[in-house]
Amino acid sequence: MPNKDKSAVDQRLENGIYGTPKIKPDEQRKYLGTFRERVCLTISVAELQQRNWTVAVTKELQRGIGNLVFMNGNLPHSELHPYIKAAVAAKSQFTMKTDPEFKTDPDSLAIVIAAKNAVYQSPVDVAKRYPRLLEDHNAQQPQKAPAHHSWLNKLFSRKGD
Repeated sequence: MPNKDKSAVDQRLENGIYGTPKIKPDEQRKYLGTFRERVCLTISVAELQQRNWTVAVTKELQRGIGNLVFMNGNLPHSELHPYIKAAVAAKSQFTMKTDPEFKTDPDSLAIVIAAKNAVYQSPVDVAKRYPRLLEDHNAQQPQKAPAHHSWLNKLFSRKGD
């Protein structure tokens, strides 16, 4: 929205020098360049590094609400590769965001699935949106084997220990 005190020429020059002013820049920085109301699913850097969420990404893309996939390109390619494959398989558009403003700390977002228009989805966090996948993953984790004691330890240990 142009400033009423400035002429159109001055406004155009400022936009050329400094760039067009962004609406909600912090929100766009958080959601890898899109607005919260367009977001369908998010995966944080910490969540991405803890486990594989490609099943959740595939399911979300199959829902057909959002088909734009934004990926934090400042993360290692090896971490993003399965999600690139999932986006390609779903015939979705994906964009790698490599600007320095997109951080890679654990709370930053690694993947955002969004729509072209506002969809107002909630919750958008992958662990909250697909808790069943998280439960299934935890159930598949191998249980710790009981400590194995040698026969000498058993022979010399007391019953109360």
